[in-house]
Amino acid sequence: MCQGSVQVRLIDVALKNLWRRKGRMMLLVIGLAIGVATAVALMAITQAMQADVAVKMDEFGANIVVVPKANDLALSYGGITVASAAYDVASLTMADVERIGSIKNAANISVVAPKLLGAVSLGGRQVLMAGVRFADELRLKRWWSVEQGMQPTEPEDALVGARLAQGLSVQPGDEVDINGRRFRIAGVLAENGSQDDDILFVDLSEAQQALGSPDAVSLVEVAALCTACPIEDIVEQIGQVLPQARVTALRQAVALRMETVGQLERFAAATSVVVIIIGALVVLTTMLGAVAERRQEIGLFRALGFRQRHVAGVILGEAALLSLAGGMLGWLAGMGSAVLAAPRLANVSAPVPWNPVIGLLAVACALAVGLSASLYPAMQATRVDPTVALRSL
Repeated sequence: MCQGSVQVRLIDVALKNLWRRKGRMMLLVIGLAIGVATAVALMAITQAMQADVAVKMDEFGANIVVVPKANDLALSYGGITVASAAYDVASLTMADVERIGSIKNAANISVVAPKLLGAVSLGGRQVLMAGVRFADELRLKRWWSVEQGMQPTEPEDALVGARLAQGLSVQPGDEVDINGRRFRIAGVLAENGSQDDDILFVDLSEAQQALGSPDAVSLVEVAALCTACPIEDIVEQIGQVLPQARVTALRQAVALRMETVGQLERFAAATSVVVIIIGALVVLTTMLGAVAERRQEIGLFRALGFRQRHVAGVILGEAALLSLAGGMLGWLAGMGSAVLAAPRLANVSAPVPWNPVIGLLAVACALAVGLSASLYPAMQATRVDPTVALRSL
């Protein structure tokens, strides 16, 4: 029997056997496809969750703080300490704030929020006033909630922290006088357990005028989108354009994001491994059953001149065809499930990408699992004694 005819017969035998046992083989394909689909769906959803978490973590608060290098301060806010004697002296200006937008990685910066801090007398007590750009501050602090009143809409509007509002007995609509300038309390922030609860927030330009420090800035909080760049690069670039400032990365925020992403990856990997092992067991038991049923057929092949490697080739060829079908079906089902499940079950707003790499990995994984699980059944098939098999005919 020539090699070419053997190869043709091996393919024919594999295809004809699959067709004769199409019911059982279809169940094997479905079982393998379910395992692949689960792994693909987890992988795709995890990638979407990673992108979603990374964006949300980057946008949720500042991860870089820019402060003057030299200051002698006593009150603190956002990592910077200030004293009333230092409020009139600031080494940062609005021009410095604009320079932050000129760095190489400016596209990775989401929010630049400058602040001017000052101790002012209000209601017979010293309180901390923060001049901010409300549009930037509200984007930076997504956790802010105006419990009473509304968000500022006019330059003379102010927001007051919950504890400070209670201590001063002020409410929305009240007016306060700060160094001869009148401010209207637009809203009271809900208590969030931070220093914001004790601070009066006013428009930055109005605060500069009230404190007699036009163009002055005490510190700048920066929210940098660093999903595609190291945050250290942005810190270095800001330091280069602002040599008189100290630029600090809030590394705990970055570490938290990376740990969250890592946990998602580990969970998906562990679950995928378990599902793939179950799929391999399904292939193993199905192929062992098929070999047991075909002992007479395999014995006849051996009597007709098929060698052991030819018999093994038939079994592995069937497994390869089934694995390819299961891998493709599993990839399509897994991606479809991920697209439907991600926004509903995982509350992911980022789209699930149809990544062709995942498709290749799914098919390759299914092929590897199918062939690996079929090695033992193929070895069992090669050990069938043709004389014993023929006697049972």
